[in-house]
Amino acid sequence: MKLKAGFVTQDMGNEQIMVATGKAKFSGFVRSNRTAAEIIEALKTETTEEAIVEMLFAKYDATREVIAESVSKVLDQLRSIGALDE
Repeated sequence: MKLKAGFVTQDMGNEQIMVATGKAKFSGFVRSNRTAAEIIEALKTETTEEAIVEMLFAKYDATREVIAESVSKVLDQLRSIGALDE
């Protein structure tokens, strides 16, 4: 899976803003915290849900289950706005 080309991101300190360009069906922007921003950054290249979970598990002091749940929620939100190519 990968973030669709119609979405552009910008870091704004402790959050990331993702804006849909004219190429996207979604109209608006998404504000993300640092963890969600890391997931979105990982999606700028072809990856899998499991690879994202592994990346975050290596970085954060949390259980794999908690990380997997968080990744799943973010991916579901991105799917709901049509931001993922799968």
